[in-house]
Amino acid sequence: MKWSEISIHTTHEAVEAISNILHEAGAGGVVIEDPFDLTKERDTSFGEIYQLNPDDYPEEGVIIKAYLPVNSFLGETVEEIKQAINNLMLYDIDLGKNSITISEVNEEEWATAWKKYYNPVKISKKFTIVPTWETYEPVSSDELIIELDPGMAFGTGTHPTTVMCIQALEKCVKTNDIVIDVGTGSGILSIAAAMLGAKSVKALDLDPVAVDSAKLNVKLNKVQDIVTVAQNNLLDNIKEPANIIVANILAEIILRFIDDAYRLLEKGGFFITSGIIQAKKQEVKDGLIRAGFIVEETLVMEDWIAFIARKE
Repeated sequence: MKWSEISIHTTHEAVEAISNILHEAGAGGVVIEDPFDLTKERDTSFGEIYQLNPDDYPEEGVIIKAYLPVNSFLGETVEEIKQAINNLMLYDIDLGKNSITISEVNEEEWATAWKKYYNPVKISKKFTIVPTWETYEPVSSDELIIELDPGMAFGTGTHPTTVMCIQALEKCVKTNDIVIDVGTGSGILSIAAAMLGAKSVKALDLDPVAVDSAKLNVKLNKVQDIVTVAQNNLLDNIKEPANIIVANILAEIILRFIDDAYRLLEKGGFFITSGIIQAKKQEVKDGLIRAGFIVEETLVMEDWIAFIARKE
């Protein structure tokens, strides 16, 4: 089978939103070529060091690549992707160069090309993300392993916004907590919460592709008895109280359901929010405080912000 590689030169700010657009268009996975990876310090004890070719990376911004099957609908699909990306400007998302190129690759090349970007990575004190095709031996007895296949997931789990959410969950989740994961994507945050001792986790996403991906990953990590995946728009029609609500999505979306999160959280519960760019930091913080939350901690990684807010 022939595949079409769509390559988008954009900004760090737009990575999450564009990746989601590509998945909704039917991409089985995305490759993110970020020049920051060329200079990023890595711990050699976890096996994630590998040689990167500087020629594969842009001098500025980020290149996102995805793969779509070549069929009679390809032209229409590409146009829909372009329109959806351009619509992100309505949310004040900087698209940078926003240059899009298309090329053809053979299935054999596509099936293996992106795997060189994905290796075991320790992303927090407890968690290591491991691709399903890798053999990995835990370094310590209390290390928690999350297996993901980015061919069916919404990213590799190593993006700063995801890492900060998992680090926040480590700080907040207690045994027998009830957790809601809004905009679950691959399900990685729900899986992490379950592994940290949560009694039950609701993984919610409006996108049916995300729901299917999360279900597969939940089963892969053997937490299906704890995590329930369902299609849902944010917290609409959710009535059961929770101890923790976590959301790794755009700031504009977070602002839409802050009041619902406050309403559903038990006293002393935590609302963990990530996916926030620097320009939206104060707006989200103000929204949390206005709803009645106390912002206990602000996490920063690269150009991204996450908040840990508590309901008194």
